[in-house]
Amino acid sequence: MVGLGTWNTFEDDAALARRVVGAALDAGIRLFDTSPMYRGAEASLSAALDGRRAEATIATKIWAHSVAAGREQFLRQLEWYGRHVEIEQIHNLALWREQLEWLSLERDAGRIGRLGVTHYLAGALPELAEALRTEMFQTVQVPYNPHERACERELLPLAAELGVAVIAMRPLGGGQLVRRRIPEEDLEPLRDFGVETWPQALLKWALSDERIDVVIPATSRPERTEENAVAGVPPWFGPEERALVERLAA
Repeated sequence: MVGLGTWNTFEDDAALARRVVGAALDAGIRLFDTSPMYRGAEASLSAALDGRRAEATIATKIWAHSVAAGREQFLRQLEWYGRHVEIEQIHNLALWREQLEWLSLERDAGRIGRLGVTHYLAGALPELAEALRTEMFQTVQVPYNPHERACERELLPLAAELGVAVIAMRPLGGGQLVRRRIPEEDLEPLRDFGVETWPQALLKWALSDERIDVVIPATSRPERTEENAVAGVPPWFGPEERALVERLAA
């Protein structure tokens, strides 16, 4: 499945958010990932979903250096998203043990659907694994693209073993991978998989690992959301197609 990330996209521009989010919903995208760290993105996302909130799965985060600040963030999120958050993630493992205590109670009370934990650094993977082994988290978010594959060694097998859903951030390498000029003919072997563009090839590369549940490319261009959404449906790449994408990305 392809979702929509909101890091460095519309921030506090509610009008742009309405265009991007509306286009994403129309293209079949349902999961929207955001965070208090992304400046005004949470509020802009809320405004963009006015009248369409029921179509969306919100994956937001707690990013705070105290429990009190985390609770304040959560109260604002409840106001923005209709008194319920489908996925609440502890961003970058910030005070994850302390925040987990009260977040678990909120989940039990039905105000949170699933709890998750995230980090963007390969060096944090051991601690992410420690968090998953508590069996208190239902989702984990990590970078995953042909240049960032450290999670394949331990974290993805562990998530599969525990039944934890994996959200892949940075599937386009933070934009670096899509800036490569890939000749059209090099993508020809991928046409039968619905791939017409290099970004689609990268997104389908990640989703073709059965342990990846959703990728969350970020964009501020409404027209790009439809292109991205196409990569979220079968058929999936086999080993040869994934190896081709890796070679092109090298």
